[in-house]
Amino acid sequence: MLFGVCNISLNAQEKFTISGVVSEEKSNETLIGVNIVIPQLQTGAITNEYGFYSITLPQGTYNLVISYLGFKTITETITLTENINKSFSLTESTESLDEVIITENIEKLDIKVPQMSVNKLTTSTIKDIPVVLGESDIIKAITLLPGVTNAGEGASGFNVRGGAADQNLILLDEATIFNSSHLFGFFSVFNPDAIKDLRLYKGGIPARYGGRVSSVLDIYQKEGNSNDFHVNGGIGIVSSRLLAEGPIKREKGSFLLGGRSSYAHLFLPLFDIDNIAYFYDLNTKLSYKLNNRNNIYLSGYFGRDVFRIQDSFENTYGNSVLNFRWNHLFSDKLFSNLSLIYSDYYYDLKLNFVEFDWISGIQNFNIKYDLKHYLSNTIKLQYGLNSIYYKFNPGDIKPTVETSGINPFKLTDKYAFENAIYIDTEHKISDKLALSYGLRFSTFQRLGQDELNIYENDQAVVFNNDFQIYEKADPIDTQTFKRSDVIQSFFNLEPRASIAYQLKENSSIKMSYNRMSQYLHLLSNTNSPTPLDVWAPSGKYIKPQLLDQFAVGYFKNFDSNSYSLEVESFYKTIKNRIDYIDGADLIANNAIEQVILNGKARAYGLELLLRKNEGRFKGWLAYTLSKSEQQTKGRTPSEIGINNGNWYNTPFDKTHDISFTGSYNWSDKWKINANFLFQTGQPGTFPNAQYEYNGIIIPSFNNRNSDRLPAYNRLDIALNYTPKPNKNKGLESYWVFGIYNIYNRRNAASINFGQNNETGLNEATRLSIFGIVPSISYNFKL
Repeated sequence: MLFGVCNISLNAQEKFTISGVVSEEKSNETLIGVNIVIPQLQTGAITNEYGFYSITLPQGTYNLVISYLGFKTITETITLTENINKSFSLTESTESLDEVIITENIEKLDIKVPQMSVNKLTTSTIKDIPVVLGESDIIKAITLLPGVTNAGEGASGFNVRGGAADQNLILLDEATIFNSSHLFGFFSVFNPDAIKDLRLYKGGIPARYGGRVSSVLDIYQKEGNSNDFHVNGGIGIVSSRLLAEGPIKREKGSFLLGGRSSYAHLFLPLFDIDNIAYFYDLNTKLSYKLNNRNNIYLSGYFGRDVFRIQDSFENTYGNSVLNFRWNHLFSDKLFSNLSLIYSDYYYDLKLNFVEFDWISGIQNFNIKYDLKHYLSNTIKLQYGLNSIYYKFNPGDIKPTVETSGINPFKLTDKYAFENAIYIDTEHKISDKLALSYGLRFSTFQRLGQDELNIYENDQAVVFNNDFQIYEKADPIDTQTFKRSDVIQSFFNLEPRASIAYQLKENSSIKMSYNRMSQYLHLLSNTNSPTPLDVWAPSGKYIKPQLLDQFAVGYFKNFDSNSYSLEVESFYKTIKNRIDYIDGADLIANNAIEQVILNGKARAYGLELLLRKNEGRFKGWLAYTLSKSEQQTKGRTPSEIGINNGNWYNTPFDKTHDISFTGSYNWSDKWKINANFLFQTGQPGTFPNAQYEYNGIIIPSFNNRNSDRLPAYNRLDIALNYTPKPNKNKGLESYWVFGIYNIYNRRNAASINFGQNNETGLNEATRLSIFGIVPSISYNFKL
């Protein structure tokens, strides 16, 4: 009875809102994911992507605890008798560079949050991980997390929970990045010095994200220091980087300008090597606070790769993005962000020995408007809309010299319009139960193009019963459309839901479900993505991919959050996953629908992540047991489908994936970093026999992806040396000495089969990219 009276009294009290921004004291950079906790009420909030928070409480006096790993915790007493705008500045702790963060926070509040299957890495953690050639790499770092693998050594892209590389949505300041690699996968396009926050969503993906069916890698650039001018960078054996930041107007505006470039190619002429391979990129950002309710940002990225083999081959490719954003605070409970985004992926291939130049790419123009509504401490809404206009250039082929005899040839440009509206809800039911649920409604219109093939029965692929093979169908007609015409329309409802139930103070179980649709497809029948891969929109002959994913997990913190354990299991199915007929030709194909069939895919597995977050030794152990398969049945009883209609391994199926990452502070000056990887070998299709026909040896192959490369494993170590660890003024610097693949294992990137010219016997040749690779780099901050 007394509890009921107190509860009625509490609800009857007038409520007020405290809101503001949390930033770093030195740079005035806003901080994402900071905890603002009110211990008396066991409630709180987390700052959003722009450092904003809002909490509504009954009138009274409270203690606020503001905490963020790597920064000193602030405790402040406030008395709420009216709405208050209160911002906080956090001071970096002396151990901030040594902290390891994997999930969004390690505070107890995270146990209660329904969001699951999300990982976060700080730039300090990324820079500690040993990598090939000593260049810190975001993509290589996330492949050490459970459920994430790469396509092989020296291959671009990454795979999440058995999904393909094109099923990952990669965002840089909300702009889409279509190719995340430099030098065909040796480096990623992201400069760690310019990165502020990185989150990888593998499941339970909020409704504000869409357009891909496997994961979302959401990366935000720093805003720049609005208090003081600073320069930092690094010099390595193959590349260097430099970043400058400072105020435009002190405490109101800032700029950031960062660049990277490789230069190993400059030394090739010394060895009479006429080849060239290098990259360069540029990160920019301008931020300005107009007043307490309005902030504007202008950010951009530009990157290019150049690869040339003597006078016969030259390849240039890269991304360009530009984003203007306007933050507006309607009230202390309603935050909005408007984004205008341009993104472009460009590809240029010159084959001088056949004298032609091939230019292709994809452009999009994107407008987003998002609002976050803090209705109360128990209910928060996020809703908005998104419209994207696409232009696809599959290929513009021109002769490099007039006498080449090659006629200019233009593959048909394609156009599309993608729209979505969404709403996300975070709902705290009780101290133990919390929900997150939302709905996304997406549409996709394939717009008119100059020429579209028409086929009998709308089948661009036909089955030859005599030879039991699939073949290209001949068009019976072509049709021309205006740009404003709609060739095909798709509509999809994408529900999302997550639930968290707290078992004890330091443990919980969580479950999630999400449906997602993907309207763009990467055309590639190789095991790993390359710059040559061409994107195609859904339309008359290519259906959008549809995902349904379920996940359940157990989460526990040990020993006052010094240790933590995460165990998750997932199962997902994908409809309309494109598959290729045997002998599919994707290069310069103006009728790509003639080599594509629609199939389905599934993946399931178990993920484990054990972390040590405090002490001289920190790190994590990740293990994934999973299966990833694809199936394409015949469209009629007489058709055999792909692989006889049976399930077969996808190219990114890896049964076992184990990784260990650790960091040990030997002393104030020395730190030891190491990581170890073991993965089941990548699937492939190898010959199992051969026969002779008219004097020609013809190989016979196993079923698709029924073979595997040998298991992959390696050990990397690095030593960080800081000559003056306690120096916090003037030039601060440290050295990194690394050894990649310390026991020199020659992991197979591929296996080639052929005949030995001397013996005449068949043989298999293993191709390895790297053995042992030492590196050294010098890093500084001024």
